[in-house]
Parts: sequence; C-alpha cells; structure tokens
Amino acid sequence: MFPDSPIGIYDSGVGGLSVLRAIRDALPRESLLYVADSAHVPYGEKTQDYVEQRAATIADYFVSRQAKAMVVACNTATAAAIAQLRLRHPQLIIIGVEPAIKPAAHLTSSGVIGVFATTGTLASPKFAALVQREAPEVRILFKPCPEWVRLVEQGVLSGPEAEAAVRAPVAELRAAGADVLVLGCTHFPFLRDAIQAAAGADVPLLETGAPVARRLRHQLQERGLLCADGPGGLRLETSGSAEALSTLAARLLGQAPAAHTLEPHWR
Repeated sequence: MFPDSPIGIYDSGVGGLSVLRAIRDALPRESLLYVADSAHVPYGEKTQDYVEQRAATIADYFVSRQAKAMVVACNTATAAAIAQLRLRHPQLIIIGVEPAIKPAAHLTSSGVIGVFATTGTLASPKFAALVQREAPEVRILFKPCPEWVRLVEQGVLSGPEAEAAVRAPVAELRAAGADVLVLGCTHFPFLRDAIQAAAGADVPLLETGAPVARRLRHQLQERGLLCADGPGGLRLETSGSAEALSTLAARLLGQAPAAHTLEPHWR
C-alpha cells in the first residue's frame, strides 16, 4: 500500500455515495473507488451470512486493486460483517459506519431520540451494543424504513411520492416525543429535504458521512498514507447496471464519471 493507492468505498447500492461525498470533501487529493453492489440491494432484508459473504467478496476485490483503505459505507454491512473483514484483512484500514446515537443523546432535550434505519441494522447485536454503550439513559425509538432505500435507488428524492413515504414514519416518532432524528442508513441523507420538511426546521437530523471522513483521514495520517498530490480521481463500479449507476450518481453527486460493471467473478 502506498499514499497514491485508492480508497475503496462500498454499499449495497447508491446510499454510500453520501459517505463518498463527505470523504471527497475532506480528502480531495485521494483516489476513490466506489462499488455499488446493486445486484444484491437491499442488504437490510438479507440474512447476516449473505451480507457477510458479499462483504468478503468486495473486500477481496479492493485488496486485488491494491486499496490502502476500505470504507463500509452501509450500516447493515458494518453491523453484520466489519469484525470478520478486519480478521480477513488485518493489514487494511477498514472503517465502518454506525448510526449517530452518541451525538443524538447529547443533543436531545426531551430525552427521546428517533432512529430511522433498515431492518438489518436495527436487529443486529452490534447496534444493540451501541445503544447500550452510548445512550443508556435515553429513550430510543426505532423505525425501519426499507421503502426509503427503494426510493433512493429509483432516484425518487423529492416530490409527492417521497413526501408521502416519509410523512407517517416521521410523524410517528415526533408524536412519541423524539426531538432529534438519526438517519441510520447511508441512503437516507438523500431524502434529507423531505424528512426535514416533515419533522420541522428546528429538528436536528444526524448522519454519519463527516465523522467517517474524519476517522479515515486520521487513520491514513497515522500510517503515513495520506496522498500529497491531487486532485484525486473517482471510479464508479457496480455489480448491477452501470447505466443506472451513472445516471443516479450524476444526480446524487452533481457530477460523476461514467460507471463500469464489475467483472463476473466479483458479482
């Protein structure tokens, strides 16, 4: 691994582009390789074994591309597979994402926070341990929203359909007293405007992209692997439709290169 080696970032689909956006802002000189495992989306309703197997395959792929770091930009995959990935590739910097429970617990005035996530994240022992560790005194309301993932994957980010999908879940948690809302899936920041409108302008919405970028920068710096020359590039790859990823990435990032399809071995 060298400073000019790429950073691998992956998610079950396009949600991880919200984390990639934060990494690109914080580390503009780095070369980024993003894999959307779109042939297997959504992870949130798959078994743990299935998600672990996909995580191992993609980690092996990043190692084959000589990546210096891997960001698991998916809450479900982090919960299911991060420990196994670190055992499988101990030399690789591997960073996961988790819902922003700790900052939410510090922000709440009502003592109640709401967490929107996928079924897989909310059911995981890792998430239960996070809640117990970071917010034992706070009441936490959980709401699985798999439909939100499907909306983002279809590019439905605003308008009547998006507004209708977020209205009832947000109203339910707000009515139960939640005064801070956690976006516990990397897809959900792309629905931020609709969620904020439903929740109210004064309700904090917490996501994980910026903290992940800071942690990545710190670990690269510690190992002397920060890239000194730039600007870095971006390559998009997918196990699904390259055309669909190209179209969505352009919308979600504002500007993005054409995507490529993974070789069959890695799909």
